[in-house]
Amino acid sequence: MPKKSEIKIEVELNENNLPIAMKWSAQDGQIENNQASAVLLSLWDPNEKNTMKIDLWTEEMTIEEMKQFFHQTLLTLADSFEKSTGEHLISEDLRDYCFHFAQKMNILPK
Repeated sequence: MPKKSEIKIEVELNENNLPIAMKWSAQDGQIENNQASAVLLSLWDPNEKNTMKIDLWTEEMTIEEMKQFFHQTLLTLADSFEKSTGEHLISEDLRDYCFHFAQKMNILPK
């Protein structure tokens, strides 16, 4: 019998249905109710051949934190793409863009 695993994201909403707090849990990672300020979730629908997305962030997340979050997410996407496809050269191009993004956002380490 196949093993099952669950990842849970709990979102607390204000009166306007905007996120004010988020927590996530992943049993296999031994993570329980860890706080999060943002989540970008992409799911591939094989029937529609399309990506379904959920993008959430709390009011308290600063613009500087969002810049860092996107930069780190873009870098991990390059790594994931290379790992899943073996496409090294285009993954390096993506990493080059990440460096450009970090320069433009002024978030490179000093």
